[in-house]
Amino acid sequence: MELHPFVLAVALVIEAAAGYPDALYAQIRHPVVWIGALIAHLDRALNREGDGFDLRKAMGVLAVVVLLLVVGGVAAAVAWLCRHLPFGGLVEAALASTLIAQRSLYEHVAAVAAAFRSGGLDAAREAVSRIVGRNPATLDEHGVCRAAIESLSENFSDGVVAPAFWLLVGGLPGVALYKAINTADSMIGHRTPRHEAFGWAAARLDDLVNLPGSRLTALLITLAARFTAGADAGEAWRSVRRDAHRHRSPNAGWPEAAMAGALDLRLGGPRVYGSVRIEDAWMGPGRTAATPQDIGRALYLYRRACLALIIAALVLAAL
Repeated sequence: MELHPFVLAVALVIEAAAGYPDALYAQIRHPVVWIGALIAHLDRALNREGDGFDLRKAMGVLAVVVLLLVVGGVAAAVAWLCRHLPFGGLVEAALASTLIAQRSLYEHVAAVAAAFRSGGLDAAREAVSRIVGRNPATLDEHGVCRAAIESLSENFSDGVVAPAFWLLVGGLPGVALYKAINTADSMIGHRTPRHEAFGWAAARLDDLVNLPGSRLTALLITLAARFTAGADAGEAWRSVRRDAHRHRSPNAGWPEAAMAGALDLRLGGPRVYGSVRIEDAWMGPGRTAATPQDIGRALYLYRRACLALIIAALVLAAL
């Protein structure tokens, strides 16, 4: 199997330095928006409310197959073209960088801490509502802070580390296929009357492709904690071993438990989405009373973990 460490290393550096420029988004939107539009079209065309559960489930499988064929086919054609151009590896890396979210994740979570400083709890609730699905009106200051740190942990896995893994393994087609699956899960992989059957395939496939990324994310957070003042690498790993498997998601518990242990926090636990209360296990042995300062500590640890990922990619590229 051919790996793509050079493309990965360059993509990570480009995205960390520049992100996805606002001017470019205004002109052509973002590749994930294009993928989302295709998913929405397949949902409208194939997910018919009058059909039975089994048929809707089968149509959901068909939708995922069509999605992967279209996205994979386009990405493979673009990658083939890049590899026949001068400096094509750099072009492929630049394109792949649009499917990694180191910088934007940092900015969205940092905005919650900034909102506390500028507008208090109401402003922070508004800011955190942009990155989590739970009902912000049910969150006090500690709840908002925990939600921001939990989002940072989970999205470090599925927005940064998992895309990086699939980029290393499969180049541009690999990361594009991963983002297609992850976007489908976020749009249709919910246990709602409309999507419980139709979104089954997307949700199960997303669980599968995130298995390596979630475990690597826990390792990166633990490694970063080893070199971060005030963080505890040993407790990060103990929390992963003790708590990660207790999370209702097969993947989200790994980065959450690592972050919780590293920062002496308790993350996860019961939460409210809309008007529905979800009972979930607590991750970590520490404080539930997270503060805006803890968001800053989590972001600092996150930057260290991103740096460790970039260094690992550069080492692989140099071998």
